Amino acid sequence: MTREAIFEKLNEIFRDYFDDETICLTDETTADDIEDWDSLEHINLIVTIEKEFGMKFSMGEVTTMKNVGAMADIIADRI
Repeated sequence: MTREAIFEKLNEIFRDYFDDETICLTDETTADDIEDWDSLEHINLIVTIEKEFGMKFSMGEVTTMKNVGAMADIIADRI
């Protein structure tokens, strides 16, 4: 799966999860950029992403996800 395909899938997940079709993720997108993305929603979002990509992130991976680009990189490394 290409990085572009990963971003397409992440965009779908984020739009569905936050019920906001205007979300357009970039490498630099963080929780500060999406209104409802708080610490509790972050955990639930990670679980949703894990299910969609069929993988389980380690705690170390989750803590290094400072933005969506870092998340995409981890997913790309695991696929």
